[in-house]
Amino acid sequence: MNPVEHIKLPILSEMETFEKKFKDSMLSKVPLLNRITYYIVRRKGKQMRPMFVFLVAKMVSDGGFDERTYRGASVVELIHTATLVHDDVVDDSNRRRGFFSINALWKNKIAVLVGDFLLSKGLLLSIDNEDFDILKLISIAVREMSEGELLQIEKARKLDITEEIYFDIIRQKTATLIAACCGIGAASVGASQETIQQMRKFGEYIGIAFQIKDDLFDYSDEKIGKPTGIDIKEQKMTLPLIHTLNTCAKKEKSWLINSIKKHNKDKKRVKEVIAFVKQSGGIEYTISKMNDYKNKALAILEDYPTSTYKKSLLEMIDYVVERKI
Repeated sequence: MNPVEHIKLPILSEMETFEKKFKDSMLSKVPLLNRITYYIVRRKGKQMRPMFVFLVAKMVSDGGFDERTYRGASVVELIHTATLVHDDVVDDSNRRRGFFSINALWKNKIAVLVGDFLLSKGLLLSIDNEDFDILKLISIAVREMSEGELLQIEKARKLDITEEIYFDIIRQKTATLIAACCGIGAASVGASQETIQQMRKFGEYIGIAFQIKDDLFDYSDEKIGKPTGIDIKEQKMTLPLIHTLNTCAKKEKSWLINSIKKHNKDKKRVKEVIAFVKQSGGIEYTISKMNDYKNKALAILEDYPTSTYKKSLLEMIDYVVERKI
């Protein structure tokens, strides 16, 4: 059994019920929309986000659960899917999780409209049921994701990203949605404001560790889902590279910047950049930062009594930093 399936065990029946509810939440009177949303449902990923909602809800309420939690998970998944559809248009990407993207099959105009439709469905699911606390948590995430994406675009042009800005970007781009999932899980079962904020922090720490792990894949020799050096080719500023740029000598820094800006398609040069980052201690530094965030997440869980749900969340933290893809 793969790690994600094992993590899912305590909430297996809830995940099955959720799949049906999520499918129903996308229904429309427009046949074209239903064809596209059926395609979206069929190519689902690991569904980590609803898992966070359910596991947190169960952990903070000693196993309690109701319709609000299902709605919270559906809202997260609707809005997450909307952002993915829009991202593929922005990135001009033809593939998503090994399948054709919506824009590749139905063109950009339809993809943008489908994203808008999913966004509105998510908002209305909360409004119609007066889940305003859930709506607020997800709306904050959408705002931060947009800001993080734009901040990255702005900074990537100059390659002058400090570590502080890097963490700002990944907190907003990646971690904020996982933070929303955990906050929504707690809010959906009537947890206190203090617990909701604590769970948001927990999700944020995991999200940051997740992104740092992604950065490390660019320097990995193992065969994984993402080719080595792809971030350098795309001029993406990752933590190993930022640390190296900020600690190396002036001459080496200008060689690095020149390599990334002008020679990022040159395979030999990209390999040299990877080797330089490795020998400059960029990998060790990045691993230590990832473990810092892992430990921050673990510290939050210490306050909660032992349960199968807590155990799954602990496994989730391990999975995030140990995963091979």
